Amino acid sequence: MATIFCIHGPNLNLLGKRQPEVYGFETLADIEARLQPLAGELGHDLRCLQSNREYEIIDWIHEARDKTAAIIINPGAFSHTSVAILDALNAYDGVVLEVHISNIHKRESFRHHSFVSGRAEGVIAGFGTRGYDFALTRAAELIAAKA
Repeated sequence: MATIFCIHGPNLNLLGKRQPEVYGFETLADIEARLQPLAGELGHDLRCLQSNREYEIIDWIHEARDKTAAIIINPGAFSHTSVAILDALNAYDGVVLEVHISNIHKRESFRHHSFVSGRAEGVIAGFGTRGYDFALTRAAELIAAKA
C-alpha cells in the first residue's frame, strides 16, 4: 500500500463558491470524500492538502519524496507562474499527475502554459472535479507498473 498526496493550490479552498459556472458546485471536502474510498479500493492511502501559499506546496512536495509513490497536483494559478514548484517536482522521483478542473486551453491565453506539465506523466484538464478520480486511478496503475 502506497501513499499518494493530492495537492490543491491557491483558491481551490473556494471550490463550490468561486465561479461555479467554471469550477462547479463541489467543495474540496466533497472531492476528498469521494476520493478516499476510491484510494482504498485501489489499495492506497490518500492525503489531501490545500494551500494558497507557494512555499507550503513546495514543502509538501519535499515531504512527499520520502513518503509517497505519487503526487496528484492541481497547482491552480501557480501552474502558469511557478518555476519553484517545477523545481521541487523535478527533485521528486515518484509519479506526478497534473489536474485542472477547467480546460485551461479554452481560457485566457496566459493559462495555456503550465510549468508543471513539463514534469507530469499526464495532464487531465476540463473534466471537472472527476479529473481527480481519473488521476487517482491512473496513479495507481503507474505505481503498479513500477513495482
